[in-house]
Amino acid sequence: MLKMFTTQLTGVFKKIAEKEEFSFEDGARLLAQAPAGDGSIYLYGTKEMKAVELEAVEGAEPLQAAKVLTEAEIDELSDADRVLLFSRFSTDRPALELAQLLREKMIPFVAASTVIEPADQDLSQLADVHIDLRLTKGLLPDEAGNRYGFPSAMAALFVYHGLKFTIDEILAEYEE
Repeated sequence: MLKMFTTQLTGVFKKIAEKEEFSFEDGARLLAQAPAGDGSIYLYGTKEMKAVELEAVEGAEPLQAAKVLTEAEIDELSDADRVLLFSRFSTDRPALELAQLLREKMIPFVAASTVIEPADQDLSQLADVHIDLRLTKGLLPDEAGNRYGFPSAMAALFVYHGLKFTIDEILAEYEE
């Protein structure tokens, strides 16, 4: 089972990397504007996506100028700040509420989530840049034909690291 899960997960990572290549570049450019100026990159993750918040601020290689976005800090955001938002699905209510608030405050943000079709409103429509996690169902079949093994936090961490590497490259060029 582990071998099958590894194969499927590798396929998810490859699909994200290939299909979202331009979004990684655009998202990193947008986010890099904060540390290049006087801003911070605020991270917000719903549910299991809090793993990305921890990785960005407490991980072995923290993201430059990263802070976890709390409710108290939302009112303190300035136009120099950027937000990186992670949610399991593009229609998750808390993520949509934050996205709408960020749009109202004109704070640029990047969102990563699995796009659910059809939706009247979702993160992919609200975000300045959206990266689709492309994880619509579990990766492994069970005996009854259902699927399990839904590694949404792993997909989010993959996206986070892709963005971070690109941000680091941009900032290194900026400092030269």
